[in-house]
Amino acid sequence: MRLLALVALAAGLAGLPDMATAQAPASDTADAAMPSRAMTEPKAVVELFTSQGCSSCPRADAVLGRLAERDDIIALSLSVDYWDYLGWKDTLTVPGNTLRQRGYAKSRGDRQVYTPQAVVNGVMHVVGSDKGAIERAIAKSRNQEGILAVPVQLTQTADGRITVAVADSPSNAHGEVWLCGVKKETAIQIARGENRGKTVTYHNVVRGWHKLGDWTGKAASFTLSRSDLKGGVDEAAVILQERPKGHPGRVLGAATLALK
Repeated sequence: MRLLALVALAAGLAGLPDMATAQAPASDTADAAMPSRAMTEPKAVVELFTSQGCSSCPRADAVLGRLAERDDIIALSLSVDYWDYLGWKDTLTVPGNTLRQRGYAKSRGDRQVYTPQAVVNGVMHVVGSDKGAIERAIAKSRNQEGILAVPVQLTQTADGRITVAVADSPSNAHGEVWLCGVKKETAIQIARGENRGKTVTYHNVVRGWHKLGDWTGKAASFTLSRSDLKGGVDEAAVILQERPKGHPGRVLGAATLALK
Protein backbone atom coordinates (compact mmCIF):
# COMPACT_ATOMS: atom_id res chain seq x y z
CA MET A 1 0.00 0.00 0.00
CA ARG A 2 1.30 3.41 -0.96
CA LEU A 3 0.58 6.26 1.48
CA LEU A 4 0.76 9.81 0.17
CA ALA A 5 1.59 12.71 2.49
CA LEU A 6 -0.84 15.62 2.42
CA VAL A 7 1.82 18.16 1.49
CA ALA A 8 3.07 16.05 -1.39
CA LEU A 9 -0.46 15.44 -2.60
CA ALA A 10 -1.34 19.12 -2.55
CA ALA A 11 1.78 19.96 -4.51
CA GLY A 12 1.21 17.21 -7.04
CA LEU A 13 -2.40 18.17 -7.63
CA ALA A 14 -1.88 21.89 -8.12
CA GLY A 15 -3.48 23.06 -11.32
CA LEU A 16 -5.69 20.04 -11.95
CA PRO A 17 -8.97 20.95 -13.70
CA ASP A 18 -12.24 21.05 -11.82
CA MET A 19 -14.02 17.74 -11.80
CA ALA A 20 -17.22 19.26 -13.14
CA THR A 21 -15.61 19.66 -16.57
CA ALA A 22 -14.00 16.21 -16.65
CA GLN A 23 -15.23 13.19 -17.88
CA ALA A 24 -27.04 -3.94 -15.61
CA PRO A 25 -28.54 -5.41 -17.89
CA ALA A 26 -30.67 -3.60 -20.47
CA SER A 27 -33.62 -4.72 -22.55
CA ASP A 28 -33.03 -5.73 -26.17
CA THR A 29 -35.78 -3.56 -27.64
CA ALA A 30 -34.77 -0.78 -30.00
CA ASP A 31 -38.07 1.06 -29.80
CA ALA A 32 -37.61 4.63 -28.52
CA ALA A 33 -40.90 4.28 -26.67
CA MET A 34 -39.49 1.30 -24.79
CA PRO A 35 -36.12 2.47 -23.45
CA SER A 36 -33.55 0.12 -22.01
CA ARG A 37 -33.28 0.61 -18.28
CA ALA A 38 -31.38 -0.42 -15.18
CA MET A 39 -33.65 -1.80 -12.46
CA THR A 40 -31.36 -3.45 -9.92
CA GLU A 41 -30.98 -1.50 -6.70
CA PRO A 42 -27.39 -1.86 -5.48
CA LYS A 43 -26.41 -2.30 -1.87
CA ALA A 44 -22.99 -0.77 -2.39
CA VAL A 45 -20.91 1.49 -4.59
CA VAL A 46 -17.25 0.49 -4.42
CA GLU A 47 -14.74 2.88 -5.99
CA LEU A 48 -11.19 1.54 -6.32
CA PHE A 49 -8.48 4.18 -6.62
CA THR A 50 -5.67 2.41 -8.41
CA SER A 51 -2.59 3.10 -10.54
CA GLN A 52 -0.62 1.28 -13.20
CA GLY A 53 2.49 2.59 -11.45
CA CYS A 54 1.67 0.97 -8.10
CA SER A 55 3.09 -2.50 -7.45
CA SER A 56 0.43 -3.15 -4.79
CA CYS A 57 -2.47 -2.49 -7.15
CA PRO A 58 -2.79 -5.50 -9.50
CA ARG A 59 -4.15 -7.68 -6.71
CA ALA A 60 -6.75 -5.01 -5.90
CA ASP A 61 -7.64 -4.72 -9.60
CA ALA A 62 -8.37 -8.46 -9.59
CA VAL A 63 -10.55 -8.12 -6.48
CA LEU A 64 -12.55 -5.36 -8.15
CA GLY A 65 -13.01 -7.63 -11.16
CA ARG A 66 -14.67 -10.22 -8.94
CA LEU A 67 -16.89 -7.59 -7.31
CA ALA A 68 -17.86 -6.31 -10.76
CA GLU A 69 -19.47 -9.68 -11.50
CA ARG A 70 -22.06 -9.13 -8.77
CA ASP A 71 -25.45 -7.59 -9.54
CA ASP A 72 -25.79 -5.95 -6.13
CA ILE A 73 -22.53 -3.97 -6.26
CA ILE A 74 -21.54 -1.09 -8.52
CA ALA A 75 -17.77 -1.57 -8.73
CA LEU A 76 -15.78 1.21 -10.40
CA SER A 77 -12.07 1.50 -11.18
CA LEU A 78 -10.60 5.01 -10.96
CA SER A 79 -6.99 5.37 -12.08
CA VAL A 80 -5.03 8.19 -10.45
CA ASP A 81 -1.98 10.01 -11.77
CA TYR A 82 0.22 10.83 -8.77
CA TRP A 83 2.50 7.81 -9.27
CA ASP A 84 3.28 8.66 -12.90
CA TYR A 85 6.67 10.04 -11.86
CA LEU A 86 7.83 6.50 -11.00
CA GLY A 87 8.45 5.79 -14.66
CA TRP A 88 5.10 4.90 -16.23
CA LYS A 89 2.26 7.28 -17.05
CA ASP A 90 -1.09 5.69 -16.25
CA THR A 91 -3.00 5.31 -19.52
CA LEU A 92 -6.47 5.15 -17.94
CA THR A 93 -6.49 8.14 -15.64
CA VAL A 94 -8.97 10.92 -16.43
CA PRO A 95 -9.47 14.42 -15.00
CA GLY A 96 -11.50 14.17 -11.84
CA ASN A 97 -10.29 10.85 -10.44
CA THR A 98 -7.47 12.18 -8.27
CA LEU A 99 -9.52 15.18 -7.18
CA ARG A 100 -12.35 12.83 -6.23
CA GLN A 101 -10.07 10.74 -4.04
CA ARG A 102 -8.66 13.80 -2.34
CA GLY A 103 -12.19 15.13 -1.86
CA TYR A 104 -13.27 11.97 -0.08
CA ALA A 105 -10.34 12.35 2.33
CA LYS A 106 -11.41 15.92 3.07
CA SER A 107 -15.02 14.85 3.67
CA ARG A 108 -13.88 12.17 6.11
CA GLY A 109 -11.26 14.43 7.66
CA ASP A 110 -8.64 11.69 7.88
CA ARG A 111 -6.21 12.74 5.09
CA GLN A 112 -5.95 9.11 3.95
CA VAL A 113 -5.07 9.08 0.25
CA TYR A 114 -3.28 6.00 -1.06
CA THR A 115 -3.39 3.19 -3.60
CA PRO A 116 -5.00 0.76 -3.73
CA GLN A 117 -7.83 2.40 -1.80
CA ALA A 118 -11.46 1.29 -1.95
CA VAL A 119 -14.08 3.86 -0.96
CA VAL A 120 -17.38 2.23 -0.05
CA ASN A 121 -20.67 4.11 -0.40
CA GLY A 122 -18.77 7.37 -0.14
CA VAL A 123 -18.25 7.10 3.61
CA MET A 124 -15.67 4.40 4.40
CA HIS A 125 -12.27 3.43 2.99
CA VAL A 126 -10.25 0.22 3.20
CA VAL A 127 -7.26 -1.31 1.43
CA GLY A 128 -8.53 -2.22 -2.02
CA SER A 129 -6.87 -5.64 -2.16
CA ASP A 130 -8.63 -6.81 1.04
CA LYS A 131 -11.91 -8.28 -0.18
CA GLY A 132 -12.98 -9.19 3.35
CA ALA A 133 -12.47 -5.62 4.52
CA ILE A 134 -14.52 -4.37 1.57
CA GLU A 135 -17.36 -6.74 2.46
CA ARG A 136 -17.30 -5.59 6.08
CA ALA A 137 -17.32 -1.96 5.01
CA ILE A 138 -20.33 -2.64 2.79
CA ALA A 139 -22.24 -4.19 5.68
CA LYS A 140 -21.26 -1.46 8.13
CA SER A 141 -21.94 1.46 5.81
CA ARG A 142 -25.38 0.11 4.93
CA ASN A 143 -26.38 0.73 8.54
CA GLN A 144 -25.80 4.44 8.10
CA GLU A 145 -28.86 6.58 7.53
CA GLY A 146 -29.55 7.56 3.94
CA ILE A 147 -27.05 5.23 2.23
CA LEU A 148 -28.56 4.26 -1.16
CA ALA A 149 -32.02 5.20 0.16
CA VAL A 150 -33.08 7.22 -2.89
CA PRO A 151 -34.31 5.23 -5.93
CA VAL A 152 -32.46 6.15 -9.12
CA GLN A 153 -33.38 4.91 -12.60
CA LEU A 154 -31.13 5.07 -15.64
CA THR A 155 -32.60 4.64 -19.14
CA GLN A 156 -31.52 4.97 -22.76
CA THR A 157 -33.74 5.47 -25.77
CA ALA A 158 -33.06 4.29 -29.31
CA ASP A 159 -32.03 7.78 -30.40
CA GLY A 160 -29.18 7.80 -27.87
CA ARG A 161 -30.61 9.89 -25.05
CA ILE A 162 -29.60 8.77 -21.57
CA THR A 163 -31.97 9.86 -18.83
CA VAL A 164 -31.50 9.72 -15.08
CA ALA A 165 -34.66 9.81 -12.97
CA VAL A 166 -34.24 10.51 -9.26
CA ALA A 167 -37.14 9.89 -6.89
CA ASP A 168 -38.50 12.21 -4.24
CA SER A 169 -36.98 11.91 -0.76
CA PRO A 170 -39.00 12.24 2.46
CA SER A 171 -35.91 13.48 4.29
CA ASN A 172 -34.04 16.75 3.86
CA ALA A 173 -31.36 15.06 1.77
CA HIS A 174 -29.90 16.87 -1.22
CA GLY A 175 -26.86 16.40 -3.40
CA GLU A 176 -25.40 16.25 -6.89
CA VAL A 177 -26.02 13.88 -9.78
CA TRP A 178 -22.89 12.59 -11.55
CA LEU A 179 -22.76 10.28 -14.55
CA CYS A 180 -19.64 8.50 -15.73
CA GLY A 181 -18.90 6.49 -18.82
CA VAL A 182 -17.48 3.05 -18.00
CA LYS A 183 -15.43 0.60 -20.03
CA LYS A 184 -16.26 -2.90 -18.83
CA GLU A 185 -12.83 -4.46 -19.39
CA THR A 186 -9.47 -3.49 -20.82
CA ALA A 187 -6.05 -5.13 -20.67
CA ILE A 188 -2.98 -2.88 -20.42
CA GLN A 189 0.61 -3.92 -21.11
CA ILE A 190 2.81 -1.94 -18.72
CA ALA A 191 6.26 -1.33 -20.14
CA ARG A 192 7.94 0.66 -17.36
CA GLY A 193 7.72 1.40 -13.67
CA GLU A 194 7.03 -0.93 -10.78
CA ASN A 195 4.73 -3.19 -12.84
CA ARG A 196 7.07 -3.40 -15.82
CA GLY A 197 6.42 -6.43 -18.00
CA LYS A 198 2.97 -7.12 -16.57
CA THR A 199 -0.33 -7.14 -18.41
CA VAL A 200 -3.08 -6.05 -16.05
CA THR A 201 -6.79 -6.36 -16.79
CA TYR A 202 -8.92 -3.51 -15.47
CA HIS A 203 -12.67 -3.78 -14.94
CA ASN A 204 -15.39 -1.10 -14.97
CA VAL A 205 -12.92 1.64 -15.77
CA VAL A 206 -14.28 5.18 -15.40
CA ARG A 207 -13.45 7.11 -18.58
CA GLY A 208 -15.02 10.47 -17.78
CA TRP A 209 -17.18 12.41 -15.31
CA HIS A 210 -20.23 14.52 -16.12
CA LYS A 211 -22.15 16.54 -13.57
CA LEU A 212 -25.80 16.40 -14.61
CA GLY A 213 -27.10 18.79 -11.98
CA ASP A 214 -28.08 19.44 -8.40
CA TRP A 215 -30.80 17.46 -6.64
CA THR A 216 -32.88 19.29 -4.04
CA GLY A 217 -34.71 16.29 -2.60
CA LYS A 218 -37.60 16.51 -5.06
CA ALA A 219 -38.21 14.10 -7.92
CA ALA A 220 -36.17 15.18 -10.94
CA SER A 221 -34.77 13.95 -14.24
CA PHE A 222 -31.58 14.72 -16.12
CA THR A 223 -30.63 13.92 -19.72
CA LEU A 224 -27.32 13.41 -21.53
CA SER A 225 -26.56 12.35 -25.09
CA ARG A 226 -24.81 9.02 -25.65
CA SER A 227 -22.39 10.87 -27.93
CA ASP A 228 -21.13 12.91 -24.96
CA LEU A 229 -19.55 9.79 -23.45
CA LYS A 230 -16.02 9.34 -24.78
CA GLY A 231 -13.32 6.71 -24.31
CA GLY A 232 -14.98 3.72 -25.96
CA VAL A 233 -17.35 3.10 -23.07
CA ASP A 234 -20.02 0.42 -23.05
CA GLU A 235 -21.76 1.20 -19.78
CA ALA A 236 -22.92 4.22 -17.81
CA ALA A 237 -23.06 4.64 -14.05
CA VAL A 238 -24.87 7.37 -12.17
CA ILE A 239 -24.10 8.38 -8.59
CA LEU A 240 -26.32 10.63 -6.49
CA GLN A 241 -24.35 11.83 -3.50
CA GLU A 242 -24.07 14.51 -0.92
CA ARG A 243 -21.35 17.15 -1.30
CA PRO A 244 -20.36 18.28 2.21
CA LYS A 245 -18.38 21.51 1.87
CA GLY A 246 -18.06 20.86 -1.86
CA HIS A 247 -16.50 17.40 -1.54
CA PRO A 248 -17.98 13.99 -2.41
CA GLY A 249 -19.68 12.25 0.49
CA ARG A 250 -22.48 9.82 1.32
CA VAL A 251 -23.93 7.98 -1.70
CA LEU A 252 -27.70 8.44 -1.67
CA GLY A 253 -28.50 6.47 -4.81
CA ALA A 254 -26.86 4.83 -7.81
CA ALA A 255 -27.53 2.77 -10.93
CA THR A 256 -25.75 1.37 -13.97
CA LEU A 257 -26.86 0.66 -17.51
CA ALA A 258 -25.38 -1.28 -20.42
CA LEU A 259 -25.24 1.11 -23.38
CA LYS A 260 -26.27 0.56 -26.94
